[in-house]
Amino acid sequence: MNVQRLIPTLAIAAVLSGCATQQLTPEGKPMLRVDSDFPGGSAQVLTIDQTHRVVHLNPVAYPDKGWDCWWYFRLNGIQPGETVTLNVGKSVWSTPDQAMFSLDDKSWQHTPPGERNRMRILYRQQIDAKRAWFAWGPPFTKKHARALVSKAAASSRHAHSHTPIKSRGGHGVPLVAFAEPPIEGKPGVHIQARQHAWESGSSWVAQGLAEWLSSNDPRAATLRRKVNISLVPIMDMDSVEMGAGGKSQKPRDHNRDWSDNPHWPEVRATQNAIRKADAKGMFDLFIDLHNPGARDRNPYFYIPPKELLSDKGKQNLDRFIACAKTEITGPLTFLGKTIESGRSYDPNWDKISKNWVIKNTSEHVVAVTLETSWNTPHSTQAGYKQVGRELGMAIERYFRESNR
Repeated sequence: MNVQRLIPTLAIAAVLSGCATQQLTPEGKPMLRVDSDFPGGSAQVLTIDQTHRVVHLNPVAYPDKGWDCWWYFRLNGIQPGETVTLNVGKSVWSTPDQAMFSLDDKSWQHTPPGERNRMRILYRQQIDAKRAWFAWGPPFTKKHARALVSKAAASSRHAHSHTPIKSRGGHGVPLVAFAEPPIEGKPGVHIQARQHAWESGSSWVAQGLAEWLSSNDPRAATLRRKVNISLVPIMDMDSVEMGAGGKSQKPRDHNRDWSDNPHWPEVRATQNAIRKADAKGMFDLFIDLHNPGARDRNPYFYIPPKELLSDKGKQNLDRFIACAKTEITGPLTFLGKTIESGRSYDPNWDKISKNWVIKNTSEHVVAVTLETSWNTPHSTQAGYKQVGRELGMAIERYFRESNR
């Protein structure tokens, strides 16, 4: 599955033996061992300094699978109570100000801020257990996506989980649809995350949105009755499960594949679903969930170039952005910033998902990309899920105030 390279000679025996006999350092401490052989794992181990308890690593470089920025592994052989150090490098994309760690691979928290040295960073964390998981951000893999759609479907007889799409790698791509009767003639919303696999925070935004949509909040109930909603928590399942970055992968980035002949089955299937809904007059809003650059400290939206929008489309877009500013109040706060992604933004601007949606649907449709900040103290499972809940409230407000 995932490759671990250049493990020091001192650790090889422990790795090959499956830890049947615990190896000790000359100081009598257990040997630190890195394991990334699980879904989403990624760690290219350069060296392990067993004396000073320092693991030097990079993200694994997967040929043609996009940016080398995602890392996620389990560290075994910790002496409870000791401080271990990670020396991580490669680029600004792979070195957040704070890494994340977990003692159970479920609940994640930040390390203290790291110490930078050019393109490398040192993270130090005391661990009160024999093993711990470390990652670039809170992992969200296929098992999380399955749990999300299953839990949402179990919460309401009007929520339905599906796995209608198979990726090129053979992975199912789960989806949950919220559609309380009457279904026909209602406005439609499609929301998706992780066209770029490394952007794990976007899936946690989707998790927060799903939890809110499934809740007893009166506004959530109103939205479910008024609107048909489909939610895909992971689009690029192949790269997520591999532990690859996905951004700018070959032959095409998922978010540059929205053409008349897409390479990725999940893109083609989503296009077809949007076309069918729009033909029935049942499509109104498209939201693509992402994480932005390292220096972006507040969420913002990419919007289609205004030249693609009708007067009605511009009015609806402005109304939605105003609703988002009212509702997404933080601690990850949307302050109203938007950026047009047109010709000057990217040579493949016309193959970006939201731009394809605007060009291929009715004039009243709103299509945006929400970029939720990943490099802040609030970029946590809880912080991301709060953005998801607030996004749900923004959608509810938009349809409450909109006449299409």
